[in-house]
Amino acid sequence: MKTESELKAYAIAKEKMFDHDAFSQWLGIEIISLDAGYAKLQMQVRQEMTQGFGLAHGGITYSLADSALAFASNGHGRKSLSVETSISHLVAVQAHDVLIAEAIEENLSNKFGIYRIHIVNQEGKKVALFKGTVFRTSSEW
Repeated sequence: MKTESELKAYAIAKEKMFDHDAFSQWLGIEIISLDAGYAKLQMQVRQEMTQGFGLAHGGITYSLADSALAFASNGHGRKSLSVETSISHLVAVQAHDVLIAEAIEENLSNKFGIYRIHIVNQEGKKVALFKGTVFRTSSEW
């Protein structure tokens, strides 16, 4: 059974954000778990997501992590927007790989939140590390 916090975070991420997010839907993202300050998402890399070397375009893992950042940071109920992000690609990602992104809140203040997102493949091998900072607006969802 989900906690009240998990239910609130899910309602924001799914109903107010994901259902209106054509890009995350195009990526094929599935929501695994949500809570305030936390998100776990999954997607499968498709052939049309590869670049000239036959590997997944770096923007694919970046976009998955960015969506996890958005869902985790907005789960507190205040509209939050990324202001700084970075990614380190550790292992090449192939078409048909299944990626799981887990966003974990590291610091939260009245105005800013800092998150780390780990992305692993279907074998549990870490393929990318993402760090994101969000600005927390005063607007509630």
